[in-house]
Amino acid sequence: MKIRTFLYSTLFSILASQSYGQKTRVEAADKKYDRYDYVDAISTYERVAEKGYKDEKMFQKLGNAYYFNAELAKAEKWYKALFAMNPNQEAEYYYRYAQTLKSIGDYEKANKMMEEFNKKSGNDQRAKLYASQKNYLEEIKANSRRYDISDAGINSEYSDYGSSFLNNKLVFASARDTSGAFKKVFKWTNQSYTNLYSAEIKPTGAMGKPVRFTKIINSRFHESTPVFTKDGQTMYFTRNNYLNGKKGKDSENSTLLKLYKAVLKQGEWSNVIELPFNSNEYSVAHPALSPDEKTLYFASDMPGTLGQSDLFSVKINADGSYGDPVNLGKTINTEGRETFPFLSEDNELYFASDGRPGLGGLDVFVSNLGNNNRFQEVKNIGEPINGPQDDFAFLIDSKTQSGFFTSNREGGHGYDDIYRFKEWREPVCAQSLSGIITDQETKMVLPGSKVSLFDEQFTLLKETIANEKGVYVFEVECGKTYYIRAEKAEYETKEGKITIENATGNSELSLQLEQRIKPVKEGTDLAKILDIPIIYFDLDKSFIRSDAAFELEKIVAVMQQHPKMRIDIRSHTDSRQTHKYNEGLSDRRAKSTMAWLVQNGIEARRITAKGYGETQLVNHCADGVTCTEEEHQANRRSEFIIVSME
Repeated sequence: MKIRTFLYSTLFSILASQSYGQKTRVEAADKKYDRYDYVDAISTYERVAEKGYKDEKMFQKLGNAYYFNAELAKAEKWYKALFAMNPNQEAEYYYRYAQTLKSIGDYEKANKMMEEFNKKSGNDQRAKLYASQKNYLEEIKANSRRYDISDAGINSEYSDYGSSFLNNKLVFASARDTSGAFKKVFKWTNQSYTNLYSAEIKPTGAMGKPVRFTKIINSRFHESTPVFTKDGQTMYFTRNNYLNGKKGKDSENSTLLKLYKAVLKQGEWSNVIELPFNSNEYSVAHPALSPDEKTLYFASDMPGTLGQSDLFSVKINADGSYGDPVNLGKTINTEGRETFPFLSEDNELYFASDGRPGLGGLDVFVSNLGNNNRFQEVKNIGEPINGPQDDFAFLIDSKTQSGFFTSNREGGHGYDDIYRFKEWREPVCAQSLSGIITDQETKMVLPGSKVSLFDEQFTLLKETIANEKGVYVFEVECGKTYYIRAEKAEYETKEGKITIENATGNSELSLQLEQRIKPVKEGTDLAKILDIPIIYFDLDKSFIRSDAAFELEKIVAVMQQHPKMRIDIRSHTDSRQTHKYNEGLSDRRAKSTMAWLVQNGIEARRITAKGYGETQLVNHCADGVTCTEEEHQANRRSEFIIVSME
């Protein structure tokens, strides 16, 4: 373990005693609706709001409409109004408001919003993870018991770790020394410097005797963690800052780690070069290749690192050049140590971390690289791979489901040892999340809707398109909380929240979308289209209250937008009081409503009004029938029926 600790110490400046181990966009309709048979609800709300009317739900809808369409500056205006009206909003609104504030350069206020957002989920990334995974031991237990492990049969009394496949061989780092009587000893550990060794993996699965790898690669300093291309012609590996007999040092006189590349020519490794994103001032180590070999992953403490060490990726261009290193971000990295990446043929990223809830020291974690080229939620792969000590350098053959990992657990040969494993079954708990996207009013399914899956921190995990039956399906983790967002042109975007059960099965969350562009024709009730509830009047009164004026402004806005539209106002009561009284009261209220519209700019010739009392009940609550207040309320309604559009 000390050799590995030294490498980690020089890599990430750790004390010798320590172990090593979406903006979201709604697809906007291209077609502009300027015909009289459509009403744009959002533009209607905006015109109403511009007149000074305040409504919390309206501000949420306006803010969301612009936020989901990436018009952040416009969204900020309505989120500002929302928080001024009621600062106690759900967490996602703090997050969205913060993003829109950044878009206008108000970083100070954005930071305050993020602080409020983080209070709901923790401040430090590790604290967030712990807060969201307080039952992490149960989750680890559910992921455990999938592996049979055994000694790899190649270990020594020294440190052996960090293996890689090369055809039918396993190449690994070791502090053993087989070079003869005279060996160079690293004084800090009184062991030899680590070199690369290889051992044959026989058809029976038995391991051959380890032998030293080529002298071209092994030097008088540390080499470790190689990775090879599938054709066996190129290798990347870690070495101290040493090339062509020259040792490099940083500003503090320390020799750090770098990544090197070599190619196989005529059976010999040659042309050892260091990669261009190395530096004398920080370390780069532990390379891994993507299945298509177009991306190189590695660990580093280079500028931009979130914690003690992070995982990065860099593109390998067709001409052999490299792109700029990219931090894998907080989905993977924490303020702790993330190291030893490995990409399986199934696009699963395995890595070691001590920044996440685990069993002790470094644990092995896994995250799937989704179709959107983003890593999904990280999970601990459980026992017996992970234990109380350091467990790292996970390597798997996806075809045979067998592989190797390194651990300094008790019962080994020396410091770090390499173990082999066989994965024999899937996690105990498996869940899928599905639902149907439908039209809120017509209940018709909405095929082609875009459906997005977010984790509890609102990180985009997956996206899909609802099928011809309006159905979407995601594979999800047991016990986790997710947000589902559904989007479709001409509809308002909607989100839903669900917590998945901790048991194998299927969870359901269906969403109903409200039309943003709503068709209207003769006979249409504008109250239903514009979501106008009861027009409230004081008891036995018929004058317009301020809350009723807010609703009536929607009618004004629509009728001004459609100057040929004519409507009939119909006022209804419940069955309480006498028939004659209800008819008179409802008629006065209908005409009072008409008078208000006329006073606010609508020509009287375009409006008719009549009260119907209790003659058109929508339920069974007639005279003498016992009903709930909610049932009576359904009968107390105002209708604004379109009688003509020309």
